[in-house]
Amino acid sequence: MGVSKSATGKSVARLEERLGIRLLDRTTRSLNLTAEGQTYYQSCLKVLEELNAAEALLASRKRVVSGTLRINLPISFGRLCVMPVLEEVADRNPDLNLDVSFTDRQVDLVEEGIDLVVRLGDPGDHASLIGRRIGTQRSIICAAPSYLERHGRPSAVEELARHDCLAFAKDGRPLPWAVCGPDGLVRSFVIQPRHTVSHGEALRDATVNGLGLAYLSTWLAADDLHSGRLEVVPIATPTEDGPITALWPRSRDMAPKVRVVVDALVEAFIRSSPPAREQEQHESAM
Repeated sequence: MGVSKSATGKSVARLEERLGIRLLDRTTRSLNLTAEGQTYYQSCLKVLEELNAAEALLASRKRVVSGTLRINLPISFGRLCVMPVLEEVADRNPDLNLDVSFTDRQVDLVEEGIDLVVRLGDPGDHASLIGRRIGTQRSIICAAPSYLERHGRPSAVEELARHDCLAFAKDGRPLPWAVCGPDGLVRSFVIQPRHTVSHGEALRDATVNGLGLAYLSTWLAADDLHSGRLEVVPIATPTEDGPITALWPRSRDMAPKVRVVVDALVEAFIRSSPPAREQEQHESAM
């Protein structure tokens, strides 16, 4: 903010004097909020949030797509699928500035100052957020032809125990695979992975290089399936295994900069041919 430490300290001291309470506990090594300071801080956040909401409302009434949009995206899906859409939106709206961050953890939009987030799978139950489904994703079990030639092609879930399986890890835990049983019911299958990878594109690369079988989203594996670098393993998986959702804070009116991006994402992921449909066509041709 361009303010020196001494000036900041004097400002806080004047504020404490005016309020008649101590906001900070000070030692030579640390600086912490008092209980009263924490209460005052939370009240100030609410006031600032109301101010932001009022400004967003005015901006929406102007219907001008402008300002900085802070958007958070899943790492692989964001880079491969969302960034091309954002680039087109930015090109069409010269007054729009993008501030894009990438993470596979669930960020707190209000706490971290995020205007819009895209989430894969369960978006979570957050009363403070508004969500719009912008698409669906599907996953398939696949492997490189070189691996299948060496180890054979499994056709049933029970055969996976004899194969090298690659798992995607989230929060240090391998995620299960969703498979369809003979009765058509979907069940969660917990694999015993030989290798675990916590980055989607790295997992795809390991699969292409013949390291084992993997459960990959069709949007991640589509190019390799079409080129023949990967093959679908004939074990049935659900045609849809999770929504793709855009979320933004409920306390803010939907500003034009948010609306234009959400509408563009819907156009890209729902109204155009989804990767899952392309994959179904690929499988039917096998």
